[in-house]
Amino acid sequence: QVQLVESGGGLVQAGGSLKLSCAASGKIVNINAMGWYRQAPGKQRELVALIASGGTTNYADAVKGRFTISGDNGKKTWSLQMNSLKPEDTAVYYCHSNVRTQLFRSGSDDYWGQGTQVTVSS
Repeated sequence: QVQLVESGGGLVQAGGSLKLSCAASGKIVNINAMGWYRQAPGKQRELVALIASGGTTNYADAVKGRFTISGDNGKKTWSLQMNSLKPEDTAVYYCHSNVRTQLFRSGSDDYWGQGTQVTVSS
């Protein structure tokens, strides 16, 4: 089994910065993708940023130019640097990873962190 532990949430004023971090542990053969999602009250969970094993990144339009995702496949860690934060960024943020866990099985599975609250005040 794989466990994801995240940290770095908190309260910050608009225009400020926060950095979220995630670490994966357990039996992992390959990490296909590392990412971050968020869910605001009354809204669906949405993709914020994604980095694939080849280094390709993808960002939600709402965060482009402000957030940066970085990953270290060897350390099995990744982070989300959030700059120029806005009140609308307030949400619970979840790290996520699509991983291969079995050497003799080609399929992959999705794992989630426990969530961390990010609150941006105006």
